Amino acid sequence: MSTFLEKTKERARQDKKTIVLPESMDRRTFEAAETILKEDIANLIIIGTPEEIEENSKGLDISGAKIINPFTYEKTDEYLNLFVELRKSKGLTYEEAKKTALGDYMYYACLMVKAGDADGVVSGACHSTANTLRPSLQIIKTKPGVKLVSAFFLMVVPNCKYGSDGVFVFADSGLVQNPNPEELAAIASCSAESFELLVGEKAYVAMLSHSTKGSAKHPDVDKVVEATKIAQETYPELTVDGELQFDAAIVPSVAASKAPGSPVAGKANVLVFPDLDAGNTNYKNAQRLAGAEAYGPITQGIAMPINDLSRGCSAEDIVGVVAITAVQAQAKN
Repeated sequence: MSTFLEKTKERARQDKKTIVLPESMDRRTFEAAETILKEDIANLIIIGTPEEIEENSKGLDISGAKIINPFTYEKTDEYLNLFVELRKSKGLTYEEAKKTALGDYMYYACLMVKAGDADGVVSGACHSTANTLRPSLQIIKTKPGVKLVSAFFLMVVPNCKYGSDGVFVFADSGLVQNPNPEELAAIASCSAESFELLVGEKAYVAMLSHSTKGSAKHPDVDKVVEATKIAQETYPELTVDGELQFDAAIVPSVAASKAPGSPVAGKANVLVFPDLDAGNTNYKNAQRLAGAEAYGPITQGIAMPINDLSRGCSAEDIVGVVAITAVQAQAKN
């Protein structure tokens, strides 16, 4: 286990939060739950019918979790009325709310958080990112003052001297397909804040490109140059620079020749990719070729911590994301 994950679990234990796991149809949920409860990382709520729980948790000790059957739980009616109230401008009826929340436990989980009965949700092991985020945006909504919701992976690269001893934020690697310059700048700001919250060190943000400081000319490069300028002007507290190639961003010797005088080059720990293709491909490269731990996609910009999982995740990945979600929830308080 990485030092980062050990520290995150320890932080989660200091002020335990209640995290909802809605995917009772997936055995990895219960394997993760057993570990989370044993290691005392968070209080857990698992949503499911007795049949779903029994079938998928065979042989595992989840006795410390609160199991909620949404079809019989005493507060279900309260949650459904809350759902109707939140979506009344869209004309949602009680019957439609019932069909949606009982048919998709992610909606039910978000309603529990909105009602103040839980602090965060982790889902996505067997659901797409869209199916994880749609309910959260409809029910929890965006954080005040945030321009857009984005997603990052917290990467822990073994035996790595770059970044923060091998710890990086890769953004956006899970959500925003082709951000414009203003959106890239907003992603940079949110990602720096997330890095400093979760890692506890100063963020050095690199706006990545296939060009470093004008070495190539292309509209794709222009987008990153413009995003860097917007980030520097709009978020003056940020230490951000671009456009930088990956090696110039993290390797001091390359930075010295390609971007001398840059406040970020050679020491970047927050890597902002120009689009989702680059961000998603690079996180998977690092995970599969370098053996990096990849936690996420962690969302930023939602009013409460609602986090996604890669459908290829392991039970250990779920444990890590729950610990991260708990630390995010502590910051909300």
